[in-house]
Amino acid sequence: MANIENQKFIALDIFGKNYLSWVFDVKLHLSAKKLRHTIDEDNVASNDECATALIFLRHHIDDGLKYEYLTVKNLLELWQNLNDRFKHLKAVVLPKALNDWSQLRFQDFKTVLEYNSTLFKIVS
Repeated sequence: MANIENQKFIALDIFGKNYLSWVFDVKLHLSAKKLRHTIDEDNVASNDECATALIFLRHHIDDGLKYEYLTVKNLLELWQNLNDRFKHLKAVVLPKALNDWSQLRFQDFKTVLEYNSTLFKIVS
């Protein structure tokens, strides 16, 4: 029980609302653990490395997604399935961010803190 790993970041939402930031976080954490190559298509990762990365990935997805992909035991297959499911979000999020950016005006905010907060939300 002492080896149970806490979540390092917010789990992937079942609706994919946080998919883009989740992918970035997963790639960063796998890189830090020297397991980034396990999610590449032409990887030569060992079974132990893939199993470790699969556990990490499953630990950071919503319970509904876990049950939906319960039978997927291949890390690369799970990664690709999630990508296929949520990749459309780039086409949805980018135009909205560009629109928000073009309409961002400093004078619409009461404080610099509010402006900075909105600015960073758009950028991220």
